Amino acid sequence: MYPHERSLVQKYENKPFAIVGVNSDPTPEFLRTVMKEKDLTWPSFFDGGGTGGPIATRWGVRGWPTVYVIDHNGIITDGHRGNLDEVIERLVNEVPPAK
Repeated sequence: MYPHERSLVQKYENKPFAIVGVNSDPTPEFLRTVMKEKDLTWPSFFDGGGTGGPIATRWGVRGWPTVYVIDHNGIITDGHRGNLDEVIERLVNEVPPAK
């Protein structure tokens, strides 16, 4: 998913959009290497490897990749079941302008 995520980061630069990754690589060092090699510019948390880490367990992740879409009100939407690009576009456009 890295190329798709990278394209979303570029498309929504300077818009109300963010990606946060949770990574199951075997070690934090391996994660840092992957982030550098794949040019991942968004934050990615190390979760202890596999789906048994504390973040994956709390969020009910059973396999990778798992995508959650959270709107500007902090609500997890059911949009991840639809076309991800369409859901993100709609949510970004729903954010009220800054005052």
